Amino acid sequence: MSGAASALFLLDIKGRVLIWRDYRGDVTAAQAERFFTKLIDREDDPQSQDPVMYENGVTYMFIQHSNVYLMSASRQNCNAASHLLFLHRIVDVFKHYFEELEEESLRDNFVVVYELLDEMMDFGFPQFTEATILSEFIKTDAYRMEVTQRPPMAVTNAVSWRSEGIRYKKNEVFLDVVESVNILVNSNGQIIRSDVVGALKMRAFLSGMPECKLGLNDKLLLEAQGRTAKGKAIDLDDIKFHQCVRLARFENDRTISFIPPDGSFDLMTYRLSTQVKPLIWVEAQVERHSRSRIEFMVKARSQFKERSTATNVEIELPVPSDATNPNIRTSMGSATYAPENDALIWKIKSFPGNKEYMLRAEFSFPSVTAEEAAPERKAPIRVKFEIPYFTVSGIQVRYLKIIEKSGYQSLPWVRYITMAGEYELRLM
Repeated sequence: MSGAASALFLLDIKGRVLIWRDYRGDVTAAQAERFFTKLIDREDDPQSQDPVMYENGVTYMFIQHSNVYLMSASRQNCNAASHLLFLHRIVDVFKHYFEELEEESLRDNFVVVYELLDEMMDFGFPQFTEATILSEFIKTDAYRMEVTQRPPMAVTNAVSWRSEGIRYKKNEVFLDVVESVNILVNSNGQIIRSDVVGALKMRAFLSGMPECKLGLNDKLLLEAQGRTAKGKAIDLDDIKFHQCVRLARFENDRTISFIPPDGSFDLMTYRLSTQVKPLIWVEAQVERHSRSRIEFMVKARSQFKERSTATNVEIELPVPSDATNPNIRTSMGSATYAPENDALIWKIKSFPGNKEYMLRAEFSFPSVTAEEAAPERKAPIRVKFEIPYFTVSGIQVRYLKIIEKSGYQSLPWVRYITMAGEYELRLM
């Protein structure tokens, strides 16, 4: 981490200091007041909503969670992204301890908060941010802390995210390949934005200190090995790994090798910026009959192969805020009017590939309307869905090897799922 933090501040929603920890002695508590004054001055300027500010030789980096501001102040030329990531890690640790990070939970647990801040950062440099490891020697119950405990081996170990001596009767690894499809379609039916954000989510229940090796149908890896994929090889962008992955090994031969943390974690995230065909396409025709009623005719079509099936499909159609007396018919699923959202919600539990379903709806308008009607709000059609055993990118786990010195047999389970992210069609 380039550049150390001078101090960490936890502020309430009004800018009052709840807790602060001075690490280097080159800033004062007054910095919090200067930071909050500058933050208020920027509220009216939508162009300056970035989480980094600079004034009089001090850089302020902050995030907001619930009704608490977490702010890092530094007098050095620092890497702002790493400081912001550290603040997010603090949120994760506090949520592990207190269930939820709020002003009240900080006031009730300020002794534990100071202990955590002392362990997580030393002289302005981050140390340990794994909640499971910290919870082994920082207990929330004070009476448990009367006995002086040895810090867990993970703190003095090269593998700071995993403790030694973990034992399971059944050694298993669950790997979920989850992809979110983000699509924005304009009123002409043209795709303005499309990308796929993926994550490899792992749950590891393994004894000892296992060495894991993961192989994907990554184009660069297969080319480096002089091999050709049986299926298609893919190009991954913006790859980010959990800290357990050996980056030098990956950069050298594209092998993903790691000693996994115990329990759940995100092994890797990636993005594909290639043009994505909308998996579920929605067409909507709106017909107004003078000022008395409005009719909707909606077609939903699945544009993926028949062997796949989308589940829990939810299509949200915007309707005028003064619409009443809905009369709805669907060829599949059920539809309900949600006046609190000014929307019609069409739910289809199972939507096979290459199928088309229809919805017809009719709404009435009140007989008396305002002379100056407010301009009509044009909200997009929003779609939610999940498609199990399917990925848009075509990513495949070629192998997942688990090696441990005791030689036990382990069971790796791999599952694929695609879901809608920000999936909007501005067709109405």
